[in-house]
Amino acid sequence: MKNVADIYPLTPAQAGILFHTLQAPESGVYFEQYACTLSGSLDIAAFRQAWRTVVDRHPALRTAFIWEGIDEPLQVVRGTVELPFAQEDWREFSTAEQHDRLETFLRQDRARGFDLARAPLSRLALFQLEANVHQMVWSFHHVQLDGWSTALVLKEVFDCYEALHRGEAPKSGEPRAFKDYVGWLKQQDITQAEIFWKEELAGFTASTAMWVNRSTMAKSSMGSYGQCQTKLSESVTATLQQFAQQHRLTLNTLIQGAWAILLGRYSGERDVLFGVTVSGRPADLPGVESMIGMFINTLPVRIQVEPDAELLPWLKAIQSRQLELRRYEYSPLAKIQAWSDIPKGQSLFETIVVFENYPIDGSAFQNGNLSLHVDNVRYLEQSNYPLSVLVVPGRQLQLHVIYNSSYFDHDVIARLLGHLQTVLSGMVSHPAQPLSDIPLLTPHERQQLLVEWNDTQTEYPRVACIQHLIEEQAAQKPATIAVQFGGQGLSYRDLDSRANRLAHHLCAQGVGPGDVVGICLERSVEMIVALVGVLKAGAAYVPLDPTYPQERLAFMLTETQAPVLITQQYLAGRLPYDAGQVVCLDTDWPTIAEQSDQKPSSDVTAEDLVYVIYTSGSTGKPKGVQITHSNLINSTQARLDYYPEPVSRFLLLSSFAFDSSMAGIFGTLCQGGTLTLPAPGDEQDVQELASLIDRYQVTDTLCLPSVYNLILTYAQAHQLDSLRTVIVAGEACPQEIVQRHYQRLPQAALYNEYGPTEATVWSTVYHVPATHVETPVAIGRPIANTQVFILDKHHQPVPIGIPGELYIGGDGLARGYFNQPELTAESFIPSPFQRGSNSRLYKTGDLARYLPDGNIQFLGRVDHQVKIRGYRVELDEIQLALNQHPQIRENVVVAWESERGQQLAAYFVPASELVPSSEKLRSFLQARLPDYMLPAAFISLEALPVTPNGKVDRRSLPRPDEVGEDEEDTFVAPHTDTEAAIAQIWQELLGVERVGRYEDFFSSGGHSLLVMQLVARLRNIFEVELPVNSVFERPTPAGIAEQIETLLWAKHTNQRPTRVRTGSEREEFEI
Repeated sequence: MKNVADIYPLTPAQAGILFHTLQAPESGVYFEQYACTLSGSLDIAAFRQAWRTVVDRHPALRTAFIWEGIDEPLQVVRGTVELPFAQEDWREFSTAEQHDRLETFLRQDRARGFDLARAPLSRLALFQLEANVHQMVWSFHHVQLDGWSTALVLKEVFDCYEALHRGEAPKSGEPRAFKDYVGWLKQQDITQAEIFWKEELAGFTASTAMWVNRSTMAKSSMGSYGQCQTKLSESVTATLQQFAQQHRLTLNTLIQGAWAILLGRYSGERDVLFGVTVSGRPADLPGVESMIGMFINTLPVRIQVEPDAELLPWLKAIQSRQLELRRYEYSPLAKIQAWSDIPKGQSLFETIVVFENYPIDGSAFQNGNLSLHVDNVRYLEQSNYPLSVLVVPGRQLQLHVIYNSSYFDHDVIARLLGHLQTVLSGMVSHPAQPLSDIPLLTPHERQQLLVEWNDTQTEYPRVACIQHLIEEQAAQKPATIAVQFGGQGLSYRDLDSRANRLAHHLCAQGVGPGDVVGICLERSVEMIVALVGVLKAGAAYVPLDPTYPQERLAFMLTETQAPVLITQQYLAGRLPYDAGQVVCLDTDWPTIAEQSDQKPSSDVTAEDLVYVIYTSGSTGKPKGVQITHSNLINSTQARLDYYPEPVSRFLLLSSFAFDSSMAGIFGTLCQGGTLTLPAPGDEQDVQELASLIDRYQVTDTLCLPSVYNLILTYAQAHQLDSLRTVIVAGEACPQEIVQRHYQRLPQAALYNEYGPTEATVWSTVYHVPATHVETPVAIGRPIANTQVFILDKHHQPVPIGIPGELYIGGDGLARGYFNQPELTAESFIPSPFQRGSNSRLYKTGDLARYLPDGNIQFLGRVDHQVKIRGYRVELDEIQLALNQHPQIRENVVVAWESERGQQLAAYFVPASELVPSSEKLRSFLQARLPDYMLPAAFISLEALPVTPNGKVDRRSLPRPDEVGEDEEDTFVAPHTDTEAAIAQIWQELLGVERVGRYEDFFSSGGHSLLVMQLVARLRNIFEVELPVNSVFERPTPAGIAEQIETLLWAKHTNQRPTRVRTGSEREEFEI
């Protein structure tokens, strides 16, 4: 073999670096750049000779790597190599131009990368900036050198240069070769390491994910990378060092502790896992300190972040565990992964902390005899992990974060660095405090989240009752139609008159403040008369939907002890009520009409109840939410003040028993608009609704996004032209509706409202612009006199972009649950941020996060977050993606326990008689979601079961096995010869009996090293340059076969495929 000095295997760490480089050859992963300025009279010839001498002395600097056509990769040491050298004169350019040229060079240099099969894997560039100032850039690949070796190489180069510059011979001597370390590794007994790591990682089933400001991370982890950095002041750095010394801790321990706290807060987990780098240089290997090569290893660190743990003992426990871990720092990360309970195919951790205890700033190779001054040092590197924290000690502690831009925004990382500094400062200021008390937010961010974004104080008629606002409209607009139903129109004068008569009748029955009157009527003019009449009598009402089961109606009437039930004759006999008076508006009206049409006197106050609405309860029994006049007045006045266009004609689509109906009823009647009511049943006929909008020239409506989507689908071109304001609420609003709305109705404004019944209809609102791109659509900011807080499990505010539970405070907060004081105390908690006897927060159970602009994004229910194959999954995200399929009208995704563990099942209602197949739906989602989020079963239903309040009743969904759908959607054999060949290789590599066309390589036991073997075999069989990353993008026989067939087609037609690495010339080695 020509020019080959040695051949030996890779270390496990090198194999991992090689794999990730081949997986994403154009990503720049593990490409390193060391840039600095050299001031002084530089002897360029001597400088180049110094580099040649150092390269000649160290085999690691002359090493190439081969992997094609062999089962295991090898490193090949060349006998001699020539270090590429580039030199340019930039003295004619201004300082700004020199800076720009340098940045361009660094970017283009990274894009060039290295051919790992060709040594050397480094190159040098020198640019003259001034007479005695040069810019040096040394580029190299991490597979051959670690940070410690980098510092050793640079020190040796400058020592050699000084000797040559003085006319002396450089120091000679053969350093110990990296091959000796490879041999040492082979001799280590892995048995004890296996015992240690299995115990250390037992029970840890999912990598600690950092919630970030992106709704879905890219399926490929190899996006572009960015950097963000900061320096702590000298005084803060000194305080940290003094704290560490005082308590016999290392600075590294403080950093790891701070990162564990931050990771716990970001992820919401108490048990966190992240990676750390260790030097990997064994003390029992003589001369290891001066060896050049890739020694470092990355190991997992698991830390329990218990909120009540006291800081100092906790830090000392971390340090003690570090010492134990050092005994097994030679352990291959791939084997540690295999020994863990983390599912195959999932990363052990997503973040690493690198404490750089070697000098890269020039201090190690600058001494009094050095004729050159090294300054402006930049060390640019990039790993395969989504986020790496590099810590560089010194007089000013430096914190660098390298992040994958597909996962993180720059602003998120900038805030993260601020949080890390806050945690470090908080740790040293109060060492005896529990972990939960250590601050995370910067003072500015805390002020922004708690105060500035909740500054909603606005005046409203605090002592008024809601019927007073309707009475004002009756006085101002007596002839205006208040309620429109079918061919019947009721003016404000007549509404006021009829309601007064009913109120007098109710008062005669003993009804007054403190009573709750039942109203069970179908949608009609009489329903509105009954509602206003009860309020004028001073009582509250409980809406009863006639379609509710009798058992539910009986419970509501019994619990509220309603003294009167208002209904119609044909409904009365079906209602389970015998505790008081029954008033039938149709048959009893002649008697009621004899009452006065003047306003009755009443002692009702703003603090009295206005209505009680029942919602589903977790115990199986409904819970009655008590809303006061003050609550409703604030909610309604906020609505009148917020929306720029006053309501002209509002179409009420919600059930009277659902709280969103209050927005339409009171938001319309309190400003003199016309309330349009569809006939019973018509609210489910979207074509009839479109006709109603056209017939009555409706200007405003509020409905579920899914309902509005159907209206947009089935309405004729002209039928919606009268709409000016469309409000969607009640469920997450997908981006597709925004696009459809503005394409169809550019004249109409679109709003997305959010609010639980317990906060009086709405709490936040977002005016959705036509240019909106986020999905799901934001729910906006708090309405008037409302505060919204997004908190972690310890009721501490979470940072911008990090999910937490949404809590609501303010004047819209309900009194509580009817006759359920324990549940009220559990759901309505004292506010930790406000003072006063009425300073409470409602715990919504909804997951949300702040966007950088202060708007809030709804992420689903806290209890809708599940773990599938160790991954945390938001079911709502899958539902939103599936709803984009044109053949799906609506769907719900649930997790269910099968014999193979927790699985996902998607229940859907097709948009037409044509039912999409499970295979088509899975393929559709595969293009939008990671594989672990794909449902195992797709079940078609005629309709989704719903609760009385119109929400999906998950408990009533049939189990997938009950409807004949196997959770794996049955085995599907390979369809083509290509798929069959892939499946055969698969079986051999994984040791499995059969492989279907949709089997996931990683779920079946594959890992990164097996990927390299798989790709090598496929390349040999099909004679195509299949990229390593193709297995990650489409890890099934069907997916890989499709890519191979594309490559074969391109090969035979002389076309260049669009997503395939062309490769470079490879030298053949005879092994």
